[in-house]
Amino acid sequence: MQSPFIVELNEQNFRQVLEGSMQTPVLIHFWAPMNQESAQIIPDLQMLAQQYNGAFTLALLNCEQEQAIASQFGVQALPTIALFLNGQAVDGMGGPQTIEAIKGMLTKHLPSQDELTLKQVSELIQAGQHAQALPLLEGLEDALKQKGDIKLALADCYLETQNFDQAKALLEHIPLEYQDNYYKGLVAKLELHAQAANSPEIQSLEASLEQEPDNIELINKLALSYHQVNRDEEALELLWNLLKSDLNALDGELKKSFMDILAALGQGNPVAGKYRRQLYSVLY
Repeated sequence: MQSPFIVELNEQNFRQVLEGSMQTPVLIHFWAPMNQESAQIIPDLQMLAQQYNGAFTLALLNCEQEQAIASQFGVQALPTIALFLNGQAVDGMGGPQTIEAIKGMLTKHLPSQDELTLKQVSELIQAGQHAQALPLLEGLEDALKQKGDIKLALADCYLETQNFDQAKALLEHIPLEYQDNYYKGLVAKLELHAQAANSPEIQSLEASLEQEPDNIELINKLALSYHQVNRDEEALELLWNLLKSDLNALDGELKKSFMDILAALGQGNPVAGKYRRQLYSVLY
């Protein structure tokens, strides 16, 4: 398995790999092809290293090929696992082990999966990559997502990905101790969006439509104005109320506006999915 977190130990690199444990823990697996149990667990160890995503380096030492190195470590039996931190062995296990037992050993010395995920999320948000951070946050356990700092990070990602209703729902339930400058900045962003989403132009169009509820051109203009400020569900509903009975309303302009909004929202958007299904039910 090709991975930056997995290396084959040999005479040329083993000192460098051990020195690397000054920065990143190194888990050495001593094995040999003739020892079935030591060879069978390698795929599970490789998968574990990938799951930890760089929190430790897995170093595989084939004791048949690298007998000199194995003897330096004083390995008595196969398989043997040894965890190195700061150049020193801090833990180990001799004899056949389950992957769960090895995970248990690592847990004592390494950050948890949730801690690693949150570290990655923090780096992504700082880099402005909120769309990539969002699914990682949404994948956390519900209990963790109830924490104030996680709610703030989620609200930040929702704001930046224009999921304003979800951001608003979270920001309304932030514990007092988390209502810091970060929180205030997010609330200010939400308020700016709310102001833009109810601009004088939109208010004027809404007032005109109240006076002329059957004016199709006004309906089209208001729907497009809603879309410009991310009020997409209102825009689609406004258009759909006419299109469901006349797909060619306004010489096809309404249908074009409707399709343009769906395209802008993309395939994965749940609101777009709802209105696509309604459109297909009429078309087919």
